[in-house]
Amino acid sequence: MNAASNSLPAVRFENVSRHFDQVRAVDNVTLEIRDSEFFSMLGPSGSGKTTCLRLIAGFEQPTFGKIFLHGTEVSGLPPYERDVNTVFQDYALFPHMSVADNVGYGLMIKKVSSAERNKRVNEALELVRLPQMAKRKPSQLSGGQRQRIALARALVNRPRVLLLDEPLGALDLKLRQEMQIELKEIQKRVGITFIFVTHDQEEALTMSDRIAVFNAGKIEQIGEPSEIYERPATAFVAGFVGTSNLVRNDVAQKLTGHAETFSIRPEKIRIVEIGTPVHNGWSAIEGTVREVIYLGMFTRYLVSIEGGGELTVVRQNLDETSMDVLSAEGKRVQLTWQRAFDRVLENQT
Repeated sequence: MNAASNSLPAVRFENVSRHFDQVRAVDNVTLEIRDSEFFSMLGPSGSGKTTCLRLIAGFEQPTFGKIFLHGTEVSGLPPYERDVNTVFQDYALFPHMSVADNVGYGLMIKKVSSAERNKRVNEALELVRLPQMAKRKPSQLSGGQRQRIALARALVNRPRVLLLDEPLGALDLKLRQEMQIELKEIQKRVGITFIFVTHDQEEALTMSDRIAVFNAGKIEQIGEPSEIYERPATAFVAGFVGTSNLVRNDVAQKLTGHAETFSIRPEKIRIVEIGTPVHNGWSAIEGTVREVIYLGMFTRYLVSIEGGGELTVVRQNLDETSMDVLSAEGKRVQLTWQRAFDRVLENQT
């Protein structure tokens, strides 16, 4: 591949919409996904992320707009004419076939020679670290192993773009966390574009080079994980990606001198004794601890603040026992944080 083609985005949407009768599942979306990046589409059910993935795959066609893959317009092309493959949540493995036959099925359909097919199947199984499973049936595998076989089956065709539609959704928490790291490592090794759809913000933050946050068919914000988390552009992003406190109206006016809504993350707030001096560049407000939620490694405090409303505070349990933290319920406290962590929001609804 030459340098010029390397500079082209792997995927480009130009004012793409997809309507189902009166429902605007995707509403005038424009975005670019870079070649060889791990890109996540994050959002709640019905936000448009899965429809965007299906538009890239060719399972859906845009009502309006254009879609490009590596500079070539593919709007209207069927899936088999696009250099992409998809991994689904349910894996879609053939139960009567061996693992090796499942992985090599696409190559067999393309009439790849037996010798070449066996070579590529073995390479794909090595990539997902399951060469010893070649002769087994899918029913003899764990959920995590089936997920990896589905990944190998997609990668064996050597697509330039791999689409992943919530592939970890059926796994338990511990295995899901392990697979997040493994997926990212595999993506680095193969060096192709991964486009990952999820409603789980931890998955997106863990694996992604960049994230697009979807809401009601539109993209609210695109950025690196740290940017999305630390500098949310809208109230929706602040609330959906992690937990965030939204400070509005009179309380915002008192703390900042203006009534614009801003967000502050719970882990940025400190709980101190009433009357503790406040440094320049810090905000402070008094309140009462309404509820204490002990979560082992950390504790979540819900604090009713003066002027109305409530702030959530998260504090790591470095020295405190469960008895220490639970005794804070009902206490009057002072909350402080650096104003540099305030994020004024564009869309304050």
